[in-house]
Order: sequence, then C-alpha cells, then structure tokens
Amino acid sequence: MIKQLSVFLENSKGRLSQMTRVLSEADVDLFALTIADTTNFGILRTIVSDDEKAAKVLKEHGYTVRLNDVIVVAVPDHPGGLSHVLDVLTDSDISIEYLYSFVNKPHESALIVFKVDDVEKAMNSLNEKNVPLLSRADLMR
Repeated sequence: MIKQLSVFLENSKGRLSQMTRVLSEADVDLFALTIADTTNFGILRTIVSDDEKAAKVLKEHGYTVRLNDVIVVAVPDHPGGLSHVLDVLTDSDISIEYLYSFVNKPHESALIVFKVDDVEKAMNSLNEKNVPLLSRADLMR
C-alpha cells in the first residue's frame, strides 16, 4: 500500500507551477500524478518521495491536502495484461474508484495506481494471483 496526496487547486494560471515549486523547494520528488479538473478547481493526485513532508509543507503554504491509501500494480505490457488485473479485482468484488498509469522504467511493465474501496482485500486478492504490487521503495529505484 502506498500513500497518495490529493491536492485541491484553484483552476487558475500558474497555480500548478506554484504547487510544484513548493514541493521542489522542500526536496520532494514527484513519481506519478494526474489532474481532474472542473471549471473552478482541480484535484491533483500524486505519489511523491515523502508523503508526510509533502503534505506538511503544502498545508503550510495554504493548500488543502488529503492522504489516501492506493495500490500500485506492475501490469505486464502486453495485450490482456490490464484485463487480468481487472478480472482479479472484479472476481473479488472490489470496486475501483479511479486509476491512472505511469511509466517508471521504459519498456518494462506498465505501472497502474488503483484507488479501490477495500485496499487490504484488493492486495490479498492480487497477491493470491501473483500480481506484483509495488511499494514506495520500488518506485524510488
């Protein structure tokens, strides 16, 4: 299980740049991120090198931040790789709230971040089917 930061951002010019600068100045590295936006605000979801430090420094700078548990799965980069993982979760009655992908090392497995309704159950089900789960240490290599 990995902690993900959800940061609420005003949908205005330069706001994302300001937020990433705050993290940069705190020596926090971004591993993965996605943004969902509406007319007035966006939600940036990110996995970083030090989630507690990032949450603290962002809150000190006036950002609204929440930490969530997510799982990161290494999905084989071939047809059906993601489908297999989704089947494991479906067969275990796990609901997926959202997911996003990123590349850690080119030409290897795709890395998928899953926000699910039952993290422990999802991790157990995926482990039983030998689906590789990643830790923060795996992402930092």
